[in-house]
Amino acid sequence: MIFFYLIGTIVTFVLFMIDKSQAIMKRWRIPEWVLLLSTFLFGTLGALLGMILFRHKISKKSFLAKFFIVVAIQFAFIFIIYNN
Repeated sequence: MIFFYLIGTIVTFVLFMIDKSQAIMKRWRIPEWVLLLSTFLFGTLGALLGMILFRHKISKKSFLAKFFIVVAIQFAFIFIIYNN
């Protein structure tokens, strides 16, 4: 289980890295829904690291709002799973 989480975290981190690189070069971008889905399914930690280290999406309020909704849903799922 931890192995899959680590792989997912790395995948999410790399997606944020690629999107930032594409933004700098003004090329095709990874859609926000892909970044958010990857965050939800694979790793919030990877997304956070990518956002902080690459200074990516941190000033876009609409993305941050969606990001925190994803994190809240994750916490709700974790709460439900571990309290049943």
